[in-house]
Amino acid sequence: MHDLAPITALGGTTPRVDTVGTVTLTEKPDIALASVAARMGHEDACRAHLKNVIGAVPAPGKTQLHDPEAGFWMGPDLWMVGAPFETHEDLADQLKARFGQTASITEQTDAWVVFDLRGESMEDVVERLCAVDIRVMKTGDGTRTVIDHLGCFMLRRDPSDWVRILGPRSSAGSLHHAILTAMHSAV
Repeated sequence: MHDLAPITALGGTTPRVDTVGTVTLTEKPDIALASVAARMGHEDACRAHLKNVIGAVPAPGKTQLHDPEAGFWMGPDLWMVGAPFETHEDLADQLKARFGQTASITEQTDAWVVFDLRGESMEDVVERLCAVDIRVMKTGDGTRTVIDHLGCFMLRRDPSDWVRILGPRSSAGSLHHAILTAMHSAV
């Protein structure tokens, strides 16, 4: 019999939390993720299903903050949907049942690491981290960026001192190090 124990993307049994000055970086392993890609000829039906799930269809550069599910635009007719892992461990299966043949749904939970960066100096940290103009981003904005040579998504959350960063799980340690280094530089 297997004796497996779940670990976070950074290899811990509990999420890692780092605080430097007024900024806190929190690993978020409690979020289920699934991508939704509209199938050719079914774009309108896919968008209707997506609107029913998260409340609206995120436009380019936007997120839809909805409870408990949320989503953001990743590309033309492509979105990422997230929800609490505790209640949506099978998020991809739930979405497949709902969307049927209108979309290709792919499990993404273990492909991404999610970090929340919060605090009054958060914008100073982001300015040192990547080429995102964080000071003009408003709640609900989202963008793709490069952090330490890694393709990432940055989502502006509410309140204004909060940004969520999604990066490749296989490079979680490198991404964490880059963010932590920027925190030490900014604060």
